[in-house]
Amino acid sequence: MRDEDELELERAIARGYAERDRENMAPTIAYFRGLLQQHPGDARRLYEVGGAHDTAGEEQIARGYYEEALAAGLAGDVLRRCLLQYGSTLRNLGLFDESVDTLERARREFPDSDSVRLFHALSLHAASRSDAAVAELLRLAADRIATPDVERYEAALRGNAAYLAGLDEERHSGDVHS
Repeated sequence: MRDEDELELERAIARGYAERDRENMAPTIAYFRGLLQQHPGDARRLYEVGGAHDTAGEEQIARGYYEEALAAGLAGDVLRRCLLQYGSTLRNLGLFDESVDTLERARREFPDSDSVRLFHALSLHAASRSDAAVAELLRLAADRIATPDVERYEAALRGNAAYLAGLDEERHSGDVHS
């Protein structure tokens, strides 16, 4: 029965996304809140309500739902997406250190996620850690851009990334959030 419930939830979420209008998120927010009312406190439903508010530009409201979803116990790819979106929301709210911390958790738990790495770089930049942000982007380029032109300079990209990351570490070695 559990698998059938999971499948039905996936279908319901897909319906919500299929009918979403990014220019008018009120119906989508109401739809996902309705799903949450059927199962209050459900981590996945909390995350989806948070995401709808986030898309609507209501970051403060989204933040609360993301925090509840994380506390309720997300796992797998939904956890990855929630950490990414929560970190991005924190950045948009000007909470740069918290954003970096959240995205560093996502990096540890999902080291192969390119989207997490990109948003981590954005948050590092927002936190005035441009050296670390560029280092992250250089490492990502060296890891993922498989063209002869980039591959020829892979060692130089990685060397520059290490140099910039080192500069950032020197500057932030005494910080609580490094």
